[in-house]
Amino acid sequence: MKLLSLLRRKARASFKELAEMLGSTEAEVAEKIATWEKDQTILGYHAVTNPEIIGDTSVSAFIEVRLTPERGGGFDRLAMRIARFDQVVSCYLASGGYDLMVVVEGADLREVALFVSEKLSSLDGVLSTATHFRLKTYKENGFLFERENETDRLAVAP
Repeated sequence: MKLLSLLRRKARASFKELAEMLGSTEAEVAEKIATWEKDQTILGYHAVTNPEIIGDTSVSAFIEVRLTPERGGGFDRLAMRIARFDQVVSCYLASGGYDLMVVVEGADLREVALFVSEKLSSLDGVLSTATHFRLKTYKENGFLFERENETDRLAVAP
């Protein structure tokens, strides 16, 4: 499991680098990763990008969804149906005042609003939704987006 933890933080590290960090061999690391990719323990890799630097003006929304559970299936069938929409980036079963937390991306506010009103809210079994738009990202997947002031000196105002 140490290898999986390293891959979450350093997916671009070479087999050699990973083996050195673990006190293992490159062959053992490569074999374990290949096994995990084959059995779908590892589903994929992605880069965490800073939208402000790359000029990404897309909109992300966190949507709280309340559902009617199905007899014998709970929330799974409807949750998987929602997760298959192209606009859905992530979909989680959650505790608390709602059942699913759905993360959606769109080109603009209107696109996200149309998705919620025409696709998501209209599904049988969806009782209600509450949409929250991402305004700024401070940390994503373990990566901080803003560097702290690198000096220990206090700012001096005139």
